[in-house]
Amino acid sequence: MTERVVPPARRRRRRPTKQGVVLSEELIVATALRLISEHGAEALTVRRLGHALGADPSSLYRYFRNADDLMLAVADEMIGRVLREWRPGGDWRADLRDLGLRMHAGALSHPQATVLSAYRVTGRVHEIGAVEAILGVLRGAGFPDAEAVRIYHAFIDTTLGFAALDAGNAALPRAAREAEQRVWRETYAGLPEETHPHIAATVPLLAASMRGSAYPTALDMLLAAAAARLARVTREP
Repeated sequence: MTERVVPPARRRRRRPTKQGVVLSEELIVATALRLISEHGAEALTVRRLGHALGADPSSLYRYFRNADDLMLAVADEMIGRVLREWRPGGDWRADLRDLGLRMHAGALSHPQATVLSAYRVTGRVHEIGAVEAILGVLRGAGFPDAEAVRIYHAFIDTTLGFAALDAGNAALPRAAREAEQRVWRETYAGLPEETHPHIAATVPLLAASMRGSAYPTALDMLLAAAAARLARVTREP
């Protein structure tokens, strides 16, 4: 793609595509997300996307400068899908836990796209809305601004870090994931107590725990630490 983006007011096609739809930024992003989920990063090409939309690939330049611009739009749409379903209830800790779990689940629903985008900053409307909402929850809870920013940073990096880690695992072929589980059940379970007493004592728990994500535990620990910090700063003059 190139630097030929058309202003929104001039983007609308006069005629439907071959599939009977009128192009829009929303339709292109949704189609790109579907293609990435089905075929991985290699699906994000102008030619393949144009074919899926039934449109001339060159028409996509009216909406996005290049493939990276489109990838950022896809990442922002994934954030938007989470925000549209999240409603804060007034308890800051419960609200952030709910949002974090929704963000993590949303990332795992599109692991291929998450692997490509979890580390990106989009600067788009949904990401901006998420930053504003999280900071609003923290400041509304009574965190001073410096603390609110510090906890926001820890919260979002923990969430996105686990999203990328777990999405990367989910994007592996099934055989590879099953092989990793066998390592815990067989390799670690076979280590002798004489040389690895701590692993030998806990290996059944390890094998069970490593099947899932540690994100809920890490999130609870982070929020507990944040609550302790809030209690401390509110006691200080």
